[in-house]
Amino acid sequence: MTDEGPFFHGTKADLRPGDLLTAGFRSNYRPEIVMNHIYFTALRDGAGLAAELAAGDAAPRVYLVEPTGPFEDDPNVTDKKFPGNPTRSYRSTEPLRVVAEVDDWTRLTPEALQEWRDRLAAVLEDERGEIIN
Repeated sequence: MTDEGPFFHGTKADLRPGDLLTAGFRSNYRPEIVMNHIYFTALRDGAGLAAELAAGDAAPRVYLVEPTGPFEDDPNVTDKKFPGNPTRSYRSTEPLRVVAEVDDWTRLTPEALQEWRDRLAAVLEDERGEIIN
């Protein structure tokens, strides 16, 4: 079954409605990798987590987005690593169009954010933490 959204993208970039998010930028988690896809989720707070973990010092932001082309389950968090798609995470080689900024997402406490950073660092140190690009 295809997810009909709504869809969200978390980032530290300051974007406006109509802007296009595209593939071809460095991974937030492995900066040596240029990503072939743009990633998004149907979970508002999942996008918030991605925004908080994104590289850079700017404020985390969540945007309502719409895919402009076909998309697939994100294999980094679905069947290739975990059963199903519980995070409702997707990726596309086609751009995402920004519809609006979303303000009603749950921010992490500094302690919870540090726990996520520690967990992410541990996963990336493990050879199974390789990004499927």
